[in-house]
Amino acid sequence: MTPLPRRIIVGISGASGAVYGARLLQGLREIGNVESHLVVSDAGWRNLRHELDMDRASVEALADVVHDLANVGASIASGSFAAHGMVVAPCSMRTLAAVAHGLADNLLTRAADVVLKERRRLVLMVRESPLHLVHLRNMATVTEMGGIVCPPMPAFYQRPTSVGEIVDHSVARALDLLGIENALAPRWQGLPPNS
Repeated sequence: MTPLPRRIIVGISGASGAVYGARLLQGLREIGNVESHLVVSDAGWRNLRHELDMDRASVEALADVVHDLANVGASIASGSFAAHGMVVAPCSMRTLAAVAHGLADNLLTRAADVVLKERRRLVLMVRESPLHLVHLRNMATVTEMGGIVCPPMPAFYQRPTSVGEIVDHSVARALDLLGIENALAPRWQGLPPNS
């Protein structure tokens, strides 16, 4: 079999943390040689505006291809669309629940469902705290289906000095899970002996 094209689907749903999706798109652009396909929920657009003061045009300019949430006939809705994988950044509990239960009710959740059924990588950067039992069960269900639940967590061992460094670390980890080489965050080199 020939390797899949370096195409990444980026979903941005309505959880707080729109910066993760925007930075992911920027990171893919910086890496180069990766075609990004963007789909954003209505609440995702609202959070991009509220949290980052980014209008729709400036977000869309970061992606190679933009898909409308209502267009369930888009290319990314089919298993024949050869995508390397998908990241939902951030992933709301509503989107998590829809993916966990196969509710392909819009293009974002349909694309995630397709990625799972084709046994490709799906990374969900879930954002919520605290978690109740249904959240945890939905995470377990997605994991059992082959998805990867990857909450964006600060890595304080890297001694970040800015919010940007914290965001870059989480985005770098998501890209690592897709096998996309990146230099967004420093790699852990280990502690010296006897430290």
